[in-house]
Amino acid sequence: MSAVYKRELKSYFNSMIGYVFIAVVMVFIGIYFMIVNMNVGFPYFASTLSSTLIIFVFAVPLLTMKSMAEERKAGTDQMLLTYPVSTTAVILGKYFAMMTVYAIPLAISCLCPIVILIGGVGSPLIDYSAILAFLCLGFLFVAIGMFISSLTESQIIAAVASMAVLLVLFLWKSLVNYIPTTPAATLIGFLVLLGIIVLALWHITKSRLVTGIVAAAGAVAAVVPYLVDRTLYDGLLQRVLGVFAIYDTISNFTSYYVFDIAGLLLYLSVAALFVFLTVQSVQKRRWS
Repeated sequence: MSAVYKRELKSYFNSMIGYVFIAVVMVFIGIYFMIVNMNVGFPYFASTLSSTLIIFVFAVPLLTMKSMAEERKAGTDQMLLTYPVSTTAVILGKYFAMMTVYAIPLAISCLCPIVILIGGVGSPLIDYSAILAFLCLGFLFVAIGMFISSLTESQIIAAVASMAVLLVLFLWKSLVNYIPTTPAATLIGFLVLLGIIVLALWHITKSRLVTGIVAAAGAVAAVVPYLVDRTLYDGLLQRVLGVFAIYDTISNFTSYYVFDIAGLLLYLSVAALFVFLTVQSVQKRRWS
């Protein structure tokens, strides 16, 4: 894995992608830091990071777009998979290389709370907790971008699709509020989600048995409680989908100054899921 990691990390700085990503993120962090913390005198760097979240939504896909798509287009993915390491090790090597590039501007931004302390009263514990939250959010964003990149040969498509997905996640809480809360609408929503999961599972495994079992079990789990007590479904879909409102965790760190362990675990667990899906996507091509 270390050989793949070093190869990938070097590639980001042999091209301009790594430098552009770091420069773009640092420019916007610097601008907001100057306005919010230096000029206005607000003592929390966490608020500055909160203002730059949308920048990560558009910058991370530029970092992840080539991770797998470039290999597929150049035909070097098959050669990469002949390395004397597992597919998982190859994917993790690429993943941690991207995370290293992602972490560099955050590491540099660790100087900002110190500058605030030198200039007056600061809150380093809150600020560094917010930086940790953004690092964990990066694990999620990079995993999603890498998975999407593994599905296409076009870097442009990978970048645009990743931006679209991350933007939807950014707006998730507002979008979820538009979902009808009636029991019937909630049941339909769960069945639609089940259909999406089954199609994705079929795309990955091509197993009728597995997808059939999942579809049948999911349908029973969705319909039976509805028939027993419809009131259980009143607004349930909104509450379930609301769990994935990723901005809530960032808000807890940057606005309410709460160390949200559950939110960080959500970021890391969903990131692990997308890394796993990337491995399965590559394995599928390996054996096809």
